Amino acid sequence: MHKFDDIIPPSRRKEAEKPAQADTKLPRAPRQKARLPYLTMFIVLIVIVGSAGALMYFSSAKIEIVPSTIAATVQGQFTAGQEATQVPFRVITAQKIASQVVKSNGTKTVNSAASGEITIYNTQSKAQPLITQTRFATASGLIFRIHKAVKVPGGSVSNPGTVVATVYADKNGSEYNVGPSSFTVPGLAGTPQASEVYARSTSAMTGGASGTVPVVDAAGAVQARTALTTALAPDLEKSIREQIPDDYVLLPGALNTTYQDLDPTPSQTDGMVDVKEQGTATAVIFQNTGLAKAIALASSGTNYQGEPLTVASVDGLKLVPTAGFPDAAATTFSFSLSGSAQLVYVVDKARIAAAVAGKSRQDAEVALTNYPEVNRAVIVLRPFWKQSFPEDPASISIDVSKP
Repeated sequence: MHKFDDIIPPSRRKEAEKPAQADTKLPRAPRQKARLPYLTMFIVLIVIVGSAGALMYFSSAKIEIVPSTIAATVQGQFTAGQEATQVPFRVITAQKIASQVVKSNGTKTVNSAASGEITIYNTQSKAQPLITQTRFATASGLIFRIHKAVKVPGGSVSNPGTVVATVYADKNGSEYNVGPSSFTVPGLAGTPQASEVYARSTSAMTGGASGTVPVVDAAGAVQARTALTTALAPDLEKSIREQIPDDYVLLPGALNTTYQDLDPTPSQTDGMVDVKEQGTATAVIFQNTGLAKAIALASSGTNYQGEPLTVASVDGLKLVPTAGFPDAAATTFSFSLSGSAQLVYVVDKARIAAAVAGKSRQDAEVALTNYPEVNRAVIVLRPFWKQSFPEDPASISIDVSKP
């Protein structure tokens, strides 16, 4: 039995039986206007500004200079000293003692005076005679005497007259075994000759002894001392070179080394003796710029006008003292110098920077041709569009390379 509500009219039955069809047309999203690539433009702008800033930050004004050089050949006599026309110099020394243990042959009693050679100088124009037993005193007051009269030829301050003589210690003892020393003549004290006649030794006084000393085998002692001097030589040279200031040079031939046999001493080992050798190195060193100027002036065909120079290398030069090596108190030193050297012009960086400050690249290139110390110059201006130097010389970098 059907209810009325369950009966579906035929017209509606067809509609109910017809399957629902899906609507195939989806609603469209509202159309948006195209946006400009603001982010991309912002990034590009940042890159441009950053690049320009980096170029400005790393901007520079620099000149790379290769200095001019002179190939000089020299052969002549020179005088070093404190006057403006002389080459400034210094005397430096080094002293070392080396020892070696050797077998003892007993002891002996000795009582002897030290002796050695000195060079006597005379800066007077007339000769100076010195009688037998003339005294010569060291700075510490030790007295030595000549046993033969001598006559020292006249000379000058730059080229004194000289004579070599043997002196003997006034007393026995090892304390007179002094190294290279300077000597005054006490007998001339209070006279003008006191500063005009003097003496120097270039080797140690030897032979002074007093008391009981150990005895060593002669052959063993010679062998030991030979080994000691061989070991001392490089150590002394190293010690000398460590004392040379940066603006001074040591020429070949300007280093003199002497050795002194010290008295043997008993070793801590029974039956053994310590053989000792003392080495003393004396070197004359020269201010580089002063030496270079003197060499340039003495060399022909250099067209040198007195500009500051340095000696690039001293290996091709040879020095020979005119009258022995000076001591630390010497005010002059005469020597001969021969050989060849490369002289390098000194570039005054502040002077060059001031010369190009505020100038264009082209004007700076012209200005640099007026400086003989400049052999070649490369101008570097950054950034690339910059074509002139800053007004402030302190903002200009000068690099000097080796020639």
